[in-house]
This record gives sequence, structure tokens and C-alpha cells, in this order.
Amino acid sequence: MTSYQSSLLKLLAERGYIHQVTDASALDTLAAKGVVPGYIGFDPTAPSLHVGSLVQIMLLRRMQQAGHKPIVLMGGGTGKIGDPSFKDEARKLLTEDNIKSNVASIKRVFENFLTFGDGPTDAVMVDNAEWLDKLEYIPFLRDVGQHFSINRMLSFDSVKLRLDREQSLSFLEFNYMILQAYDFMELSRRFGCRLQMGGSDQWGNIINGVELTRRMDGIEVFGVTTPLITTADGGKMGKTMAGAVWLNEDSLPHYDYWQFWRNTQDADVGRFLRLFTDLPLDEIERLERLEGAEINAAKVVLANACTAMCRGEEAARSAEATAKATFEQGAAGADLPTLEIAGDSIGVLDALVDLGLVASKGEAKRLIKGGGARIDGEKIVDEALVIALGTADVKLSAGKKLHGIIRRG
Repeated sequence: MTSYQSSLLKLLAERGYIHQVTDASALDTLAAKGVVPGYIGFDPTAPSLHVGSLVQIMLLRRMQQAGHKPIVLMGGGTGKIGDPSFKDEARKLLTEDNIKSNVASIKRVFENFLTFGDGPTDAVMVDNAEWLDKLEYIPFLRDVGQHFSINRMLSFDSVKLRLDREQSLSFLEFNYMILQAYDFMELSRRFGCRLQMGGSDQWGNIINGVELTRRMDGIEVFGVTTPLITTADGGKMGKTMAGAVWLNEDSLPHYDYWQFWRNTQDADVGRFLRLFTDLPLDEIERLERLEGAEINAAKVVLANACTAMCRGEEAARSAEATAKATFEQGAAGADLPTLEIAGDSIGVLDALVDLGLVASKGEAKRLIKGGGARIDGEKIVDEALVIALGTADVKLSAGKKLHGIIRRG
């Protein structure tokens, strides 16, 4: 591991956040001298961010913990285009009302991770629509466009991927990287921002911003990227059988969020504790040494810490209690997802989907065929089964870890 003098890069390195740095020595020196404002951008493509964005949110939290100033940039402007990086096709264009609604919804979750205010290390949240919406096309092309080489832009992996697959890349999307570079320069001018952070797929976009700020303003700014966060089996972080793991509680119940972390693979426990919790490193080292059934205790610590940080202490306690009631006592915990039916019956495929235990009826059929679906502990063998509802609740399970309650409304 590279030896750093600044508390910022030391913290990021020892917790496993650093993949690439534009000029590590110069950034380290700058961060050791005083407060460095740094930003990460988030495009409001949905009412909530999901766990795949959590490492970036934690980066901003680590900045603040190290005595620096986090800037949360909401992409109210760039969200009208959508980042094409490593996407197979163009994003669906959102209306301005969609974007405003999504921004308002997403803002809430950041207050759980960062301290906002007017102090030198307090976080601030800004929206790039504030300046991008006011740009005039011809002056922008003349003043900013001249600093971008089409040849170089075509060489970026995020663009090459689409072109190599002969998938359409619109001119609208192609402009995204120019706008993101402009964001960095604008934040440098407005807030003295000297650092942009992001996932490894953002390296090319960050470099553009570093170079544009140097060429137009003569100011040195820096970039840091994180490694791609995958699970031990190579899967994508935050994807489950039932879909995305949303951060906002109105998009995903507390229990499901807690259970996602409790289901972490053994080999990922130590890494996820470093990335997603504030537990001391020596405690993490103790927990990741646990073996066999004992590693489950470390997973509960991970689930409680992650849920408490994102949803609050009470949500974590309640979710853990529900898990104990469900698994240890065979009961149905109060926080399990619940589906209320107006009638007196429902098809099992519909029930599995409506409870969010699977993402589609096709997935439900495969689950039943594989013997993974159960009603009140009894295996379901017929995908055409109709569940009759009486006065008692019915417990529906997908595998050993996903459960829900069906009751007559």
C-alpha cells in the first residue's frame, strides 16, 4: 500500500477505496495542508439511489471524517441526458418534473450520511441545472468545445464499448462527458473544489474535467476513482433476486435492506465492513477472522451497522428482531413485507412477484421448479397453485432468506 501523509488518502487507502489517482503525491500534499473541497455527481434517474451508489456516498462521508468538505452534486442538468458510460443503450429521457421529483426524494438519504451546513467542512448540495440550463450553445462550443478532441473522446472505454457493439450512441449522450468536465470547472470556480471522485467507469470523464480546468483556468485539480465493487462470486453489488436494493425507505422496507447485508457472502464480510461501516479496523479484523457458523455474527454486525447508518438505529433493531423471530423462532416477524388481498385467494406466481420476493413470474416459475418456494414452510410444487386466504396470515418464502406475509385486506 502506498504511504500517504494526509489523513484523507490514508483513510481512503486503508479502507480499500482507491483504484486510481491523477497525481497522488500532489493531492496528498494539498490534503495535508488544509481543507480540500471534493465532489461526486449523482444523476436523478429514479426516486432513490441504490446500494450500487453507496460506495460513492461513503467516499463523501470519509472526506468529511478526514476534515474536508464534501460537495454532493445533483445532476438536474446532466440528468436530462443521462450518462452513457458502460450502458448498452440510451437512457430513457426524463421530464423536468420527473427530475425535480427524483432530486427531492434522493436528497433525503444524504442527510443520514453527511453533516450539512455553512462551516468549512460542512457538506453542501448543489444542482448542476443551476449553470447548465443557462449555457448558450454557440459560446459554449467556442469557449469549451475547442478543448476536446473527438479522436480522444472516441478512445474512452465507455464510448468504445457502445461503438464496438455497433449500438447507437446519440450526439446527446456524446456531449455528456463535456458537460461533466464543465461541472468540475464550475465547482472549482464557485466552491474552490479541487477533487472529483467516482467509480472506475468515470476515469475518462474525470480526466476531462482535470484537463479542462487546467487549460481554461490554469488551476490544478485532481481525481480519485474507486475499484468496481463486485461480490466474491463476481456478481454486481446491489443486485438481488428481487431487484435493486434501494436506499430510500419508501422504495425498500427496512427489513429487506437489513437482510441484504445479512446475506453477504462470507468472503465479502471484511471488505464490506471496511467500505460501508465506521467500525474500527482492529474490530473488523477480529470479525473477518471468524469461521464457520460464527461468521454469521459478523454478518449481523454488518447488517446492523449499515441499516443504522442509512435508516436509523430503530430500523436496525426492528429488522434484527424480525429476523430472529422469522429464523430462530419460526414465527413471522413484524417487519416482513406484507401483501393485503381484497379477495379470498391469489395465484402463487402473482403473490411471489407482488411481495417483491422475485422480480418476474418467469423467475417465480424457476424458483418453484427448483424447489425454493414454500408456503408456511411447505414446499410448493405446482406453479398454478392458488393460495386460499382465511383468517390467519400466510407466510410465503423464496429460498431460505426471503419471506413475506399474505393476508386478507
